[in-house]
Amino acid sequence: MSVFAALVSQLASLLEPLFASSATAAAIVLFTLGVRLALHPLTRAAVRGEKARARLAPRVAELRRKHDRDPERLQRATADLYAREGTSPLAGCLPMLVQLPVFFVMYRLFSASEIGGRANELLGDRLFAAPLGGHWADALRDGGPLGAQGIVYAGLFALIAAVATWTYLRARRAMAAGAPDAAAAEAGAGAGMPGMPAMAGMAKVLPLLSFGTLITAAVVPLAAGLYLVTTTTWAAAERAWLLRVGGTGGSPVVAGKGGSRCPDA
Repeated sequence: MSVFAALVSQLASLLEPLFASSATAAAIVLFTLGVRLALHPLTRAAVRGEKARARLAPRVAELRRKHDRDPERLQRATADLYAREGTSPLAGCLPMLVQLPVFFVMYRLFSASEIGGRANELLGDRLFAAPLGGHWADALRDGGPLGAQGIVYAGLFALIAAVATWTYLRARRAMAAGAPDAAAAEAGAGAGMPGMPAMAGMAKVLPLLSFGTLITAAVVPLAAGLYLVTTTTWAAAERAWLLRVGGTGGSPVVAGKGGSRCPDA
C-alpha cells in the first residue's frame, strides 16, 4: 500500500501547478481511474460471462421446469449444459472477485490515518475548502451543511446519488425488459448449484445497494469518499458501455434476461 501512496504523492506533485492545494484530490481521482482502466479486461470478462448466462437462461429455465422435483438431476443437467457451452453460472462473478483485493487496498489507502506506522500524508491536503482527512461530521460542525466544507460534501453526495439513481433505474428497466419470463430466467440461471436460486431474489435487491455508497461516504474521510465516487462512476459508465457493445464489441446484450448477476465493483 505504501507503494501506491508514493505513486499518488508523485502524481500530486506533478498536478500541483494546475490544481494547487487540491492537487492530491486530483491525483486520487486520476490514480483511481488508472487502476480501473488496468482492471478493465477483468470487467470485460465478467460481462462476457453475463452474456453467456443470458444466452443460456431460457434453456436453464426449461431444465428447471423439467426436473423441478429432482434437484440432483437438475443440478447435473445444468452443470452439463454449462460444460458443453464452455462457461459456468459464476462466469461473470469470478473476475469481480479477483478485483476485490485491489479495491480493498485502494480504499484502505485513502481512509487509513497511518501507513506503515507513519501518518498518511495523503489526508493532509484539501479538496477546495475541505481537508481530505476530514469527515462530513467535521464539516457540519465547521459552518454547517452550507458552509465552505459542507458545500464540498454536498457536491460529492449529489454526484454519488446521481450515479446510484442512474444505476438503479437502468437495472429496473433491464428487469422490465425481460418480462414476463424474467423471474423464471433469474431462478433458472441459479439452479445449477445448491442455494443459487436465492440469487434470483438478490438480483432485485442488489440495485438498491448502490445507494449504500452515500452512507459510506458520509462516515469515511473525504479522500475515501472521493475514491468511492470515482470508482462507482467509472463502474456505472463502463458497465453501461460494455453491455451496449456486448462486452467484446459484438451485438448488444439484453440485460435482465441473463438471470442473477454480480454487483458492480
